[in-house]
Amino acid sequence: MNRVEVRYMKYARHLSYVIASLAIVASAGGLWLDGLYRDNAFVSSTWIGNDWVTLLVAAPLLLLATAKAGPGAPRMRLVWMGMLDYMLYNYAFYLFGSAFNWFFFLYVLLFGLSVWALVMALLSFDPETIDAHSVAVVPTRVVAGFMMFVGLMLTGVYFTQWLSFATGGDLPPIVAVTGHPTNVVFALDLSLVVPVLVVGAVLLLRRRPWGYVLAGMGNVKGSVYMLALSAATISAYRAGTVDAMTEVALWAFIGVGSASATVLLLRNLRATTAT
Repeated sequence: MNRVEVRYMKYARHLSYVIASLAIVASAGGLWLDGLYRDNAFVSSTWIGNDWVTLLVAAPLLLLATAKAGPGAPRMRLVWMGMLDYMLYNYAFYLFGSAFNWFFFLYVLLFGLSVWALVMALLSFDPETIDAHSVAVVPTRVVAGFMMFVGLMLTGVYFTQWLSFATGGDLPPIVAVTGHPTNVVFALDLSLVVPVLVVGAVLLLRRRPWGYVLAGMGNVKGSVYMLALSAATISAYRAGTVDAMTEVALWAFIGVGSASATVLLLRNLRATTAT
């Protein structure tokens, strides 16, 4: 690593510890501060499930990955960047999709710091140092095919619902049930998730090192966030705001696929030099 990369990594790691600490505060507050969430019953119940996963899984995993993500540990650095991506995506929902509450500035900090920490973490990582053998032995077609399938599936579902509104005025179900003036889920998935999946898949098929980085980061985030979505759905069901938990099957499919892709990507990862 050159001096600039070392500096970026140092800053990113310091920010990561702050982000994990703030996420613990935010999720604990969501669970135990009465009256924090001012959204409708459905949205408030989903925040509770999400908070449990962030508190018990995501924040501890970010702390662990940050501590282990030093030079010469490319596996943990990809896990680290994946968890920063989780925090960025997760708190974008709280910042833009929750009713104004006491934690507004906490959400601003979590989202903003996650953006900067992830950018600096990426700048500190030279993908060309990934050993060529690592990329060669990965079943790129399987991993890239899964990523492309999920990316195109999300795009297709969202485009179909948008087209139904554009032609017939039918609001997407998620807009109706949340009461939001716009579709936060569609906006964040199409801007933050789909590009990483599709671009990462294309680069991975071409066996480009950046494809390995994007695929690792995206699938780590996907593995953990599907836990959050599953917990949110179960929480909503237990609160009586949804009639069934059928969506858990979809979250499980994507989560297991993402976890499997993560294992396939990381188990053979080696570095030519300390990264």
